[in-house]
Parts: sequence; structure tokens; C-alpha cells
Amino acid sequence: MKHEIRYKPAFATLFVTLQPGDSLTAEAGAMASMSAELSMETKFSGGLIPALLKKFFGGESLFVNVFKNETQRPLELVLTQPSIGDMEQIALNGKTICFQPGAYIAHTSGVNLGVQWAGFASWLAGEGLFKLKASGRGQVFFGAYGGLTEKQVNGDFVVDNGHLVAYDPSIKMNIRMSGGLLGSVTSGEGLVNRLTGQGKIYLQSRTVDGLVRFLRPKL
Repeated sequence: MKHEIRYKPAFATLFVTLQPGDSLTAEAGAMASMSAELSMETKFSGGLIPALLKKFFGGESLFVNVFKNETQRPLELVLTQPSIGDMEQIALNGKTICFQPGAYIAHTSGVNLGVQWAGFASWLAGEGLFKLKASGRGQVFFGAYGGLTEKQVNGDFVVDNGHLVAYDPSIKMNIRMSGGLLGSVTSGEGLVNRLTGQGKIYLQSRTVDGLVRFLRPKL
């Protein structure tokens, strides 16, 4: 399978070339276009019970679409995301990565999707008690609102709520005020997420909540 992410960073779109015998699983509604010869099967994400867990605890769709190339020639598939922003790809190679709700787009065979307890700190940040977890061997594609930045965390690192997209599960989250009570209120930062541990994180340059706060007085 070959892939290319075009129109980065504002309007990133995933172009995939599926070779004969290849398959790709994608979030429901992600397909923008595809070769007519591709087969598409809609099913529960990992089965009924796992799908329900991912829907209500991981913030993902109940269904996924599996695209298969059962012909003898390469076929094209184009995937996109609902929000305006960037996309990235991670090769797991036996590793695990956790995603914030709505970040997951697609994965190749060999990758397993599940949910992982994120803790009450995540819930206080408005990100839910559970996170979508991808593990195994294969490629995972994900996106964000705005541009994406990869960063290696070694120790402590502070992230404003809503900007964290994906992270190694070894990293712990701790929600606290950005400063003192008065400073947290007057600075406009409120609560922040203090990350602790070692591993990679992915940050988005914009947040949907920020967009909503900007638009609300104008409506």
C-alpha cells in the first residue's frame, strides 16, 4: 500500500493506493472518493461490544468501513476528516498510541483498536474518561483541527486543554490551574494539562472550543 497526504497543513487529504490484496479500515464517513472497483464493507468496529465502548468512551463512530482491493491492479482511495486541519501517519511496529476523541481516521491490517482508561484528569479537561488506543503492527492515520506538531516529552510539559491530540500511554496527565485562582481566571487560560513521563505527543495548533468561543458573540 502506498499513501500520500496532500494539501497540508490546512486541508490535509489522504490519498491511498491499494495494491491487489490490500485492505484499509477507516472511520465511518471518512471516504471522499474511491475507485469503483474497490469493495467496501461496513461493520462494527471490532465487534458489537468493543464498538459500543469506542463509541461512548472513545468518542469514535460505532461503525467502520473496510476497503479491499480484490482486483489485479492498483486502485485509489481518498480519505478526509470533518474538521479543517492537518493529518499524520504513525507506524506502530509493536508500539501503542492513544488518541483524543475524533482524531482517528484509518488504519492498516495488523492494528488493533480499543479503549484505555484516561483517568479523572482527562474527564476534568473535558476529554472523557477513556481514550481510543491503537496497538499492534501497522500504520495509523489521524488528524486534527489546525496544524500538527510532534514533540518528545522528557519529564514535565504543560499543554493547554484541547491541544493534545495523541500521546504515548506511558505519559500521565494532571489537570491543574494555570496559575493562582485570580491569575487562572484573568489570563484566560483556566485549567491546563501537566504531562509527566517520557514519550511522544502530538499537538494541534487550534481547538474547536476556541473556535466556538470566538463565534458565539457574533451569532
